[in-house]
Amino acid sequence: MLTLLKNATLHAPEPRGLCHLLISDGRIAAIAPADDGSALPAQGPAVTVKDLEGRRVIPGLVDPLVHFIGGGGEGGFGTRTPELNLEEALASGVTTLVGALGTDALTRTPASLLGKARELAAGGLTTYCYTGSYQLPPVTLTGSVAGDITFIPEFIGLGEVAISDHRGSQPSREELTRLAAETRTAGMLAGKSGIVFIHTGDAEGGLEPLREVARHSALPLAQFLPTHVNRTAALFEDGLRFAREGGRIDFTTSTTPELLADGEVPAARAVAQALAARIEPSRITLSSDANASLPRFDADGRFIGLRPGRLGSLFDTLAVCVEQHGVSLEKAIGAASTHAADALGLTRKGRLQVGQDADLLVLADGAWAIDEVWAMGQRVYLA
Repeated sequence: MLTLLKNATLHAPEPRGLCHLLISDGRIAAIAPADDGSALPAQGPAVTVKDLEGRRVIPGLVDPLVHFIGGGGEGGFGTRTPELNLEEALASGVTTLVGALGTDALTRTPASLLGKARELAAGGLTTYCYTGSYQLPPVTLTGSVAGDITFIPEFIGLGEVAISDHRGSQPSREELTRLAAETRTAGMLAGKSGIVFIHTGDAEGGLEPLREVARHSALPLAQFLPTHVNRTAALFEDGLRFAREGGRIDFTTSTTPELLADGEVPAARAVAQALAARIEPSRITLSSDANASLPRFDADGRFIGLRPGRLGSLFDTLAVCVEQHGVSLEKAIGAASTHAADALGLTRKGRLQVGQDADLLVLADGAWAIDEVWAMGQRVYLA
């Protein structure tokens, strides 16, 4: 069966005007201008046709940090956050998700993370995972980081390893270097990115541990993807320097009034300011940190409280980027989809081009809202 989506105002992420899209076997088989259907098949019983009537179509979002099985626990068992719900995920606009453990790698495990990834995949989404957690040595399924990445299809890298945070293991430069090298090599052997996804806390030092690895080894800064770089103004400025030096930076879209009052830079503003500072757009990504805990601690590191991250914050941030900060839709989509796909080595994600996976969002007419979500060529959500 073929599916023909007619009259889509296509942002791929670059604007391509009014187009028809032909979907076959979960991928985009053809794209043609709406006034030229010569590249498309004749309509017949084998072709399902849907007229989008000029509505905007953008790539499905790619989220490099989702806590599938919840997070939290910094305030005791009563503060554990819940697992991600499939229905919520389908409505969020995120069609590719990468799952991680966080602070808790004792009551939550790589096995349960992988099981949840496969549950979400059975519901129509594309899911991957990081092996490891905040702490070192990393928890794994096969006994090693290299084994997990090499032998388990869903595991694409190591994360979420904590630096500059009192909840981490305070890893040495040598520990980070060895693990990053192991992850990189395993990624090459398995045809994966071998990315090392980094949780960055707000302690003094910021991203300096990653620079130290690069200075004293052959590993590039781009082997790391540090997140929460907008958590404080000082860390944001450090992140801009990191990006100018050749690294990538990830801004967290989930937040709370308390974190903003403490000095967090809102993610949409962070994107706009980074672009205004002439940071190469491909070095900027967004993630939701969905279902993680967003905790607060006092000056002595004592727990004050937390709220959970929200998957829908990624799509919401796109609207703020475009409508309040003047970021072009193309660059906003890049931060929320294209650049993350590139950083994670997901070559068929993040763009609407021939041969790419047919993951797309149909936006409402005249409003920033999702009418439909298509994942791997199937409609999985209808508003």
